[in-house]
Order: sequence, then C-alpha cells, then structure tokens
Amino acid sequence: MTEAVDKFRLAMRELPLIAILRGLKPAEALAIGDTLVEAGFRLLEVPLNSPQPLESIALLKKRFPDALVGAGTVLTAQQARDVATAGGELVVAPNFNREVVVETVGLGMVSLPGVMTPTEAFAALDAGAHGLKLFPAELASPAVVKALLAVLPKGTPLIPVGGIAASNLQGWHTGGAAGFGLGSSLYKPGDDTATVAKKAAAIVAAYECLVKGALT
Repeated sequence: MTEAVDKFRLAMRELPLIAILRGLKPAEALAIGDTLVEAGFRLLEVPLNSPQPLESIALLKKRFPDALVGAGTVLTAQQARDVATAGGELVVAPNFNREVVVETVGLGMVSLPGVMTPTEAFAALDAGAHGLKLFPAELASPAVVKALLAVLPKGTPLIPVGGIAASNLQGWHTGGAAGFGLGSSLYKPGDDTATVAKKAAAIVAAYECLVKGALT
C-alpha cells in the first residue's frame, strides 16, 4: 500500500467528493484549491485537457501535501508518467485502458478508470484499479450502481461522475455509491472563489445530510 492509497482511503471515509477542476488555469489553482480544501475537499483532479494541467497539479500538490491531487482524462501510459513527474498521486480516466491502470499502479498512484459495464469493471479491478468511476453517470442510474455492487467484490468503491450535483446525491447514495465526482456543479472556468465556496458548501452540506440520515 502506498501513501497515495492511504490518502485515498482516508478521504473516501471522511468526505468522498472528488473536485473535477476542468479548465482550471495555473494562475488560479491555489486560490481555488484553498477554497475547496477549506470546505473539506481532499480529492482534487485537474483534467489533462485543461490549460497547463501539469503545472496546476504541481502547484496544488505542493500547497496541499495532505490532499490527494492528480489528473483526469488520462488516456495513455505516458500521460500517467507525466502526472507522476508533476507530483500527482491520482489518475482518473473516462475509460478503462489496461496499460494506463497498470502504469498508474506501478508508479504508486491511485487509479480510478472509467467503466460502464460489468465486463469493464471486472477487467479494471483485475488490472489493479483502486476504485471505479461510473461514467457518464447520465447514461446510468442508482439502480445500475446497486446492480453492479451486487456482483463486484465487496467494498469496491464505485463513484458516479457526470451530472452529479447537490440536488441528486441522495439517489446515488441510496444505490450504494461510495463517493461522487463533481464537475461543473462545483467549478466552471471563470468561477471566482466566492462562487466556488458557495457551491462547495452546498454540496458538502448535502452529503453530510445524507450521512447523518443514514446513521439515524
């Protein structure tokens, strides 16, 4: 087990929300990062189709050593190596590519490939994935989460991504989702820190309400 995996498991227990910062620029990375970490986020993802993503990842990793910082939209093994060189510890993909998963795990990073079917899910786990990104969630439903978890190894983190917002966390949570990936409902290019703080607070509050409800 690596330090990155430890961070991932801790974050998934405390606040399993992944901030997907597509379009983030290096010049705003620290301000947005400060806002999110203050709200409780410990999983920060900068998709590689953002402006200078590796620079943003390096800045965030240095600022927040206790957070799990990494990249999304990682499509090749070389990109996974680039993320590691930048200091990233998390590799998220929209798809399952065995080479990417194997390379990510070999470099000591956390691997969250995108899956939609049982075939993809089992193949990703067999390759060493630490969790599964259900993507795009708009094509699935909480019932799909429940069905997948019925056959996947117990404890497999299944994280829906795509169209997830504070208003629809409950259904996915009831279906068994272990966490959530938040994109435009949390951050859009051009959002200032006040806007992100407001969105983050609403999402965190919605999640905490679910947890409290489950415990009562």
